[in-house]
Amino acid sequence: MDTSYMSNPAIFLIDTLFSLYILAVMLRFLLQWSNADFYNPISQFLVKATHPPIKLLRRFIPSVGKIDTSSLVLVMVLQMTADFSILLLKGVSIGFAALLILSFTQVISLLLNIFIFAIFARALLSWLNPGAFDAASSLLYSLSEPLLRLCRSFIPNFGGVDLTPLAALILLQLAKMVLLPPLHQLAGLIG
Repeated sequence: MDTSYMSNPAIFLIDTLFSLYILAVMLRFLLQWSNADFYNPISQFLVKATHPPIKLLRRFIPSVGKIDTSSLVLVMVLQMTADFSILLLKGVSIGFAALLILSFTQVISLLLNIFIFAIFARALLSWLNPGAFDAASSLLYSLSEPLLRLCRSFIPNFGGVDLTPLAALILLQLAKMVLLPPLHQLAGLIG
């Protein structure tokens, strides 16, 4: 058996566990930023799951206005730890600056993917079950509405057909295509 026999399951486990927790912290940050319902059961789960490390970081890192910087710092530290661990298991050495840029790129990708998923899921729910209200659709609305409101200011009303989700999805996908490759390339040059 080669070395990948044990390293591949370890990489999978590290990637999965860190990704789920990073997603939870990022969702908590975004829901707080978008003034989502704090008493929503999903919000309550995210707060309880992420509270201990954020509480500790808030002692040292103050919020800046509406931005919970301790959540963002936690996301970056967790992403950098996951990336470093995975690269170490793969036998790849990387400098701190390259690791920072690589992790930042992955956090930006996660952020864009969350918005893409939220807008897509909200649009799907509006077609399948219009007017329904539940915990998930409430949070999807809170999360996607700031971006959709911005798009509505540029896109005219087409007689009852709302094209803003489509426009927002196109803009988010373009942002992924424009922002992420140069950051990956920069990380490769530095590393």
